[in-house]
Amino acid sequence: MKNFTLLYEKLDYTFNTPDILEEAFRHSSYVNEIKASGMRDNERLEFLGDAVLDLAVSHILMDLFKDAREGDLSKYRAAVVNENTLCLIAKDLQIANLLLLGKGEELTNGRNKPSILANTVEAILGALYLDAGYQEVKRVIRRLFLPLIKQLETSEIKYDYKSLLQEYSQEAYKLLPEYKLIEEDGLAHDRTFRVALILNGKTIAEGKGKSKKEAEQKAAREAFNCLSSKKQNI
Repeated sequence: MKNFTLLYEKLDYTFNTPDILEEAFRHSSYVNEIKASGMRDNERLEFLGDAVLDLAVSHILMDLFKDAREGDLSKYRAAVVNENTLCLIAKDLQIANLLLLGKGEELTNGRNKPSILANTVEAILGALYLDAGYQEVKRVIRRLFLPLIKQLETSEIKYDYKSLLQEYSQEAYKLLPEYKLIEEDGLAHDRTFRVALILNGKTIAEGKGKSKKEAEQKAAREAFNCLSSKKQNI
């Protein structure tokens, strides 16, 4: 059994069932390697934690921003619930050394992989929900995320428009956006990229940037602002 003393202190919560918390740290690579009968990896808890996190943050945002519209609340949630912020919280919780990884993940620096850290935070929240219920997990989420949410008031946090658009397009149209590089200009050290955003075979928006990532974010921002302001037929 892992020593969770520091984690309990960071969460301001002590698990009644430590076994379920240990499950939250078991990466699939570890379980596949151990092959112990009945041992589960953390993917089911991650699935649950993802849903609980969205619900709790939505609830907290509605409490804090009482006059905000649905579109603004969606932006705020996307800004504070994404891989980057989950990694920041993972580092604050100091969970890297608690991870149970297979040898392959250990050799490829799995303890510092953003996806593994982010997924583990969601799994911890799923375990907490099962151990204590919604009100307690909401309290802990508020404790962990409030510093990030406070940044929304001063516009210090950047929206992840790609994630925001993907969530919106799935809900509104049951479609996923595609990004296509249509132009690349400039010298090797000073290139400009132009990207088209495609939904259901149609070009919805374009974006330009000094990297493909920047161009995609700009295209996603234009598309989200256009589509969410008034739902359009695609």
